[in-house]
Order: sequence, then structure tokens, then C-alpha cells
Amino acid sequence: MRVQLLRAWPHRAEHIDLELAVGACVGDALEAAGWRLEGEFVALAVFGQTATLHTRLHAGDRIELLRALQCDPKQARRRRAGSAAPRGRQRS
Repeated sequence: MRVQLLRAWPHRAEHIDLELAVGACVGDALEAAGWRLEGEFVALAVFGQTATLHTRLHAGDRIELLRALQCDPKQARRRRAGSAAPRGRQRS
């Protein structure tokens, strides 16, 4: 079966298309690609859904190596919203 392995950084991405045996798991895909879950990559997902090394794969799956968040998304949005110019009509 054919799957895709993907890892990304802020300004570039890398992907590999793999042909694996039916019944293969995420760990098998990483091994076949020679990639490891280490360093800045801290988690795995299959099409955005959390996965483990033992998650079974299906033909066409996209396995993603995930990096740690740099900041809390809710706090980042609050900062952006707080610094935005006021909207709407200005009254005199």
C-alpha cells in the first residue's frame, strides 16, 4: 500500500511517498524512510488525528511528524485581537 510521510518547518516541508506491506503501522513507515521521532518532532498524526508508532495504516494515509507548539494558540489570538485597530464607524 502507498502512504505519504510528511514533516514541516516554518519555511519548508519534506515528504516521502512509501510503498509498505498491508497491515503496516506508523513505526514501519518511519523505519522505511529512515526518519526518527526525535529532536523538535514530538508527536505523530495521520491526517491530523493523533497517532502512535503502533497505529495501523491504510492505503493513501498521510503520516505527519508534529513539532511542539511555540505558544498557546488562545493566548496568541488574544494578543492579536488586543493590538488590532478598533472596527466599525467612528463617532465624533
